[in-house]
Amino acid sequence: MSLRRYLPILDWGSRYGRETLANDLLAAVIVTIMLIPQSLAYAMLAGLPPQVGLYASI
Repeated sequence: MSLRRYLPILDWGSRYGRETLANDLLAAVIVTIMLIPQSLAYAMLAGLPPQVGLYASI
């Protein structure tokens, strides 16, 4: 069994560029900004405490 089978980043990690990393981090920030209010709202619509929405979104 190869370690690369369980950690695929060992294959493509060396080819992962800084620009790609910057774009991926920006996408993560945008998704987080959208997800937090949305998960709070869905929980409140369901009649649950808002923190339940945060737990469910993880």
